Amino acid sequence: MEEFVKNTKSMHPTVFSALHTNCKEELDELYKSWAKRYDADVLNTIGYIGHIISTELLLKYLSATDARILDAGCGTGLVGEILERKGFDDVVGVDFSQSMLDQAGEKSIYRSLELGDLTQDFAFDDNTFDAIICAGTFTCGHVGPDALIEMVRVCKISGYISFTVREQEWDGAPYAEIIAKLEQDGRWHCIEQIYTDYILNEGVSCQLCLFQVC
Repeated sequence: MEEFVKNTKSMHPTVFSALHTNCKEELDELYKSWAKRYDADVLNTIGYIGHIISTELLLKYLSATDARILDAGCGTGLVGEILERKGFDDVVGVDFSQSMLDQAGEKSIYRSLELGDLTQDFAFDDNTFDAIICAGTFTCGHVGPDALIEMVRVCKISGYISFTVREQEWDGAPYAEIIAKLEQDGRWHCIEQIYTDYILNEGVSCQLCLFQVC
C-alpha cells in the first residue's frame, strides 16, 4: 500500500498513521485517541473537504428532505451536520469506530448510529435507503471497493450513491473494474464522476462519483 501513498513529507502525522495501519485493531486504537480532535485536525489543519463535495453533489439531484439516507463511514458526523442543516432528518450513520460514533452522537444529527464494519456484509435489508453517501472512507487502509456492491444492494431503485475515493486508493485497488462491472450488470449508471481536490493543504485529490441504482 505504501507505494500509492504520496505527499507523506507534508502529511499530518495522525493521518499518515491512519493510512499505514496494518490491521483493524490498530486503526480502532488510533481513532480512539484521535476522535475528540478529529474535526479540528481534518478541517482546520489539513483542509479536508470530502464531506462538502460529496454532499453538494448528492444534493444537486436529491431534494426530498424526507429521504432515508445512509452515511456510510460517518465518523464524527461531518456529512450528517451538512444534511441536518439542509433539512434532512432521516439519516443513519454507520462506522466501525465506537469512539467516532460517540462524537457524532453528541451532535444529535442522526436518526440512528450503528456500529458496523463496511468491509463486511451490511446489516441492512435490500432496498432500505433512498440515498447513500460515503465521504472519506474509501481511503488507504480502510474500506475497499467491494463495499460498493453492498451499497447498491441496500439502496432503493433510482436511489443515489455519492462517494469519494482518495487518489492513491483509486490507483491501488480495483475501483474502476468493480464500478464498470456494476454498470455492465445493469445495477447502476453514472451520473457524474470527476477528479477533484480532496485535502487542500496536502495537495491530495480524489475521484468524486455519483451513481444511480437501476
